[in-house]
Amino acid sequence: MTQRFYTKACCFLIAGILISLLTQAQWYDPDKVNKKARDIYGVAFDDAMAGNYEASLQKIEAALKIEPKFVEAYLSRAGVYAEMRNYKSSVADFEKGFALDAVFASTYLLPYSISLAGTGQFDRALTEVNKFLATPGLNQQSIKAGNYRKSTYEFALDYATKHPAGNYTFAPVNLGDSVNTKYLEYYPSLTIDGKKLIFTRRVNDDEDFYESDLIDEKWSKAKPVEGKINTNFNEGAQNISQDGQWLIFAGCNYPEGQGSCDLYIAYKMKNGKWTEPENLGPIVNTDYWESSPSLSPDKRDLYFCSNMPGGYGGKDIWVTHRTQAGKWSRPENLGPEINTNGDDACPFIHADNQTLYFNSNGHTGYGSTDLYVSRKINDSTWSEPVNLGYPVNTIDDEGSLIVAADGKTAYYASDGNESRGGLDLCTFNLRDEIRAAKTLWVKGRVYDNKTKNGLPSTVELTDLDSRNIISKLQTDEEGNYLVTLPEGKDYVFNVNRKGYLFYSDNFSLLKNLADSFFVVDIPLQPIEAGAAIVLKNIFFDNNKSALKPASLIELDKVVGLLTDNPKLTIQISGHTDNVGKEADNLTLSLNRAKSVTNYIISKGIDAKRITSKGFGAAKPVAGNETEEGKAMNRRTELNVISNK
Repeated sequence: MTQRFYTKACCFLIAGILISLLTQAQWYDPDKVNKKARDIYGVAFDDAMAGNYEASLQKIEAALKIEPKFVEAYLSRAGVYAEMRNYKSSVADFEKGFALDAVFASTYLLPYSISLAGTGQFDRALTEVNKFLATPGLNQQSIKAGNYRKSTYEFALDYATKHPAGNYTFAPVNLGDSVNTKYLEYYPSLTIDGKKLIFTRRVNDDEDFYESDLIDEKWSKAKPVEGKINTNFNEGAQNISQDGQWLIFAGCNYPEGQGSCDLYIAYKMKNGKWTEPENLGPIVNTDYWESSPSLSPDKRDLYFCSNMPGGYGGKDIWVTHRTQAGKWSRPENLGPEINTNGDDACPFIHADNQTLYFNSNGHTGYGSTDLYVSRKINDSTWSEPVNLGYPVNTIDDEGSLIVAADGKTAYYASDGNESRGGLDLCTFNLRDEIRAAKTLWVKGRVYDNKTKNGLPSTVELTDLDSRNIISKLQTDEEGNYLVTLPEGKDYVFNVNRKGYLFYSDNFSLLKNLADSFFVVDIPLQPIEAGAAIVLKNIFFDNNKSALKPASLIELDKVVGLLTDNPKLTIQISGHTDNVGKEADNLTLSLNRAKSVTNYIISKGIDAKRITSKGFGAAKPVAGNETEEGKAMNRRTELNVISNK
């Protein structure tokens, strides 16, 4: 049962009262309360039960003016404040009631403990719930409720011990009047540059998508997204792709839908408007409920929530993969590391493509629904989820949360923080240990070196150390791409298209960089005699010719190129800087070229199709006066001899 039930049950003494009133040493007698005050209190009680909390508070205040020692009124007002999540006022009124008559008020120890926990006083909450559990004559339902709350308070205290806050301060900031209104705003979604915010606004039970742009560090006046997305039907839980070109959302009760809520996708057109949404189809959508989509930065994986059969609980988190043909695969459950026998929902995959945030009421936490973070171990395994901790998580339900590319700036909906009306969008910084990796990105255009026309191509990002592919994406039809780069690793960057030499580059992000993004426009060269590329991911130790293991990623690309083009013959050219003797440099460059050639031949390529040549320092591409120039001159090139 939920905290909300217990608050009402205990505070208003309605159906299922927890224990009989104790009479020993009790001075307060409800029957002796002023009749007018009790009549007003009765109406206040009815207002509270109907959810008219403000009206109830006004009437309780009027009753207390007539009967200042009206114990029940204080305790009931404490319950109303708890329903409004004003736990500070709730605690104050509970304590007034206890001060007036501790014996009569002892019935309220459990809801009192809940309100204490609502203010973050988990140690006091544990003390009070233990008093409650020590009360003679508790029924089994009350014992179960008390023990449940006790376990959450113990969790909170244990978490605080294991995760000390240090200098961290939780300080949410409301996004302001340009974004938030008297209506409900929730479910934020952000492009990787942090400049475009799309969210859901609910006006008179109609949900629509709105957008706002960050201009000079201020959010512009939010307006409905343009195009054919907003309808008279129920759409929500949207997710914009990192490059801002796709919008995936949940559409409910659409005429063509598979179930109650389905996943839909729309594409941004050149005029800035969105296309008419397309249903993702029966492979992804079922007769059940699908919602809360989150697209990986490379657009290959789509995480979402569903209550379809085959899961571990009510709602589970699933993932579907986009195939090379552009189709979505049959969804896979994320497994028992993430999913529980409760509800697990609202997944958000960060721009680093490794960190997953989600909410759950099945993992151990503070009660109700908490937010968690898990890290990807490999393509099918996730780390044990970590609770985001108090005060991000509270005793109440926490909804969706997203994290910007910097890994620390979070956005979520809250009804606190100077709310303009119910849920507002707010931002805050995460503690260090629950942050994602700061993520930079590379964007640009792939084009034909001769015609300058854009080329749809494949872009691959590989972890240089593990050799695992981090991202693999397709450019758009004009060759535009965006690929994310989590800090803390070195990457091999390759661009491929049939009929062209591949492009290679590398990014070293083991050390933090000030830049947030790189612009790399990539001219691909048709495979023809005279074409050449620098193999930027071939590595040797200083003055050595043995290949380092990190070179194998690039070398396998060369093997693939020769395999796919059986008439292609090439020359591998080695080059050095001008440090050292000319003869030594010539020998070193030739031996390095031979090392590359020998590896390629060892993979089954006919030796007649590949030759080696060393040029030493004879063909520099930069000056040797600087270390940067020398590094550019130390290179391995692939030259096309013939493709006939």
